[in-house]
Amino acid sequence: MIEFEQVSKRYDDDHTALKQVNFHLGRGELAFLTGHSGAGKSTLLKLIMLMERPSAGRVIVGGQLLNKMPRRQVPYIRRHVGVVFQNHHLLFDRTVFDNVAMPLEVMGVPGRDIGRRVRASLDKVGLLSKEKMNPIQLSGGEQQRVGIARAVVNKPPVLLADEPTGNLDPQLSADIMHLFEQFSQVGVTVLIASHDIALITDMGRRTLTLDDGRLVSGSGRSVA
Repeated sequence: MIEFEQVSKRYDDDHTALKQVNFHLGRGELAFLTGHSGAGKSTLLKLIMLMERPSAGRVIVGGQLLNKMPRRQVPYIRRHVGVVFQNHHLLFDRTVFDNVAMPLEVMGVPGRDIGRRVRASLDKVGLLSKEKMNPIQLSGGEQQRVGIARAVVNKPPVLLADEPTGNLDPQLSADIMHLFEQFSQVGVTVLIASHDIALITDMGRRTLTLDDGRLVSGSGRSVA
């Protein structure tokens, strides 16, 4: 579902963020991405989101080669990649329902379908009863769940999470990880960038480790 073949990314300031990275994540696989600050994690995620293009090598997501994807097709690819951020970027002048509905509205989904899909997404994260509330009324863990609901409302086959538990206590972090596990069980490929080594160890999942732009563990193909 996600494949990197000899991928390098060099910026104009001569900084090489990624160096010949190789890995493959299969459908329904959940894996972690870790490494020191500046190791290249954000760049790797941006390549999958088509926020950046590789300088060398091939990035393939869902069978689509992203390297030379025409600009007009970028929005189509991005619809198939859900993203969860540490700072969930919720709009506090809108309700929980409206925050989750945003991706569907941008896509032009008919209004009669938006309500059904938003409520199904909120139900998955246990927030169906709070759809009319303002996100600022929710706890940090609940706000993160709203961000997850928004990321999966379009049923993307790929879900990326960038430090999704960075602001949460251990119990809330475990709850969020359980949600990601549930998504992977229904075929979603999940890649989670995290510094939380204890959490990663507890999960016992494959871990891609970057060091100065090189993938030093977790390369290759899934054995699943």
